[in-house]
Amino acid sequence: MLTRIAAPVLGPNLAAGLRMVMATTMLSLIMWQLKTAWPWQHWRELLLLGLLAVAGPHLLYARSSLQLPAGYGALLTVTSVLFGAFASAWLKEEALSGPKMLGCLLGFVGAALVVRLGPVEPTHTLVIAALTCMGGAAISGVSTPFLKKAIARMEPLQITAGMHAAAVVLMLPGAVYDLPGAHFSWGALAAVTLMGVLTSGLAYWMYMRIMRHVPPMAAQSSTFLSTGFGVLWAVLLLGEPTTAAMFTGGGLILLACLLVMGLNPLRWSLSAWLAKQSD
Repeated sequence: MLTRIAAPVLGPNLAAGLRMVMATTMLSLIMWQLKTAWPWQHWRELLLLGLLAVAGPHLLYARSSLQLPAGYGALLTVTSVLFGAFASAWLKEEALSGPKMLGCLLGFVGAALVVRLGPVEPTHTLVIAALTCMGGAAISGVSTPFLKKAIARMEPLQITAGMHAAAVVLMLPGAVYDLPGAHFSWGALAAVTLMGVLTSGLAYWMYMRIMRHVPPMAAQSSTFLSTGFGVLWAVLLLGEPTTAAMFTGGGLILLACLLVMGLNPLRWSLSAWLAKQSD
């Protein structure tokens, strides 16, 4: 929602760049308050993480939001979990088991039900926007095992602040390119500030703290929930109606998260039934 407010007004490059500036500013203040040192010795790794984890995905998401309906964008960004699963398996960070693949599939189905995708004419513009959005999801998913490796060498706050600072440098040329055509408004600036401070800065720091204790796929399963929460905010703040499909989709998303995290409720039910039979 916030990306669709800011990107058309400021331009996708400038909107994404300002988001990174706001995130870096907030994280820098936290590092100063906590007296945390900047990990300059890992600048090459932070540049890679800045490109894969934040700069690349957010730039492509901002570009796709200019033409892609919100429901399709919400569904396509969920594919980052699938790309992350394959990347984690390829780099031998985590095994790609059958239940986890089933969880990815259920997450896609659940997201489709929640956002109530309707028939949209597959125009050339729509296809390009969809591929752009999936490109951002692919880059974001591939970053997951690299983030997991980095957490062994740096603190979560150092990684989060360092890669957002690197993203500012990477996105500076595009932001300057968009600057002459930007139309600054209080709404767009407020949207960029909220995204930078909350969803990029503080939320990503929490995400990295979680990743220290769980496998990559378990941490990334929060992507499934973002679609459900997007609908929840629309219902609470915009008064949009709820449907049975939303509740069904929400249940599938919850099941998908459990499977991806390695928790199989079907196995629990079977174990409980067998234990009851033995009694």
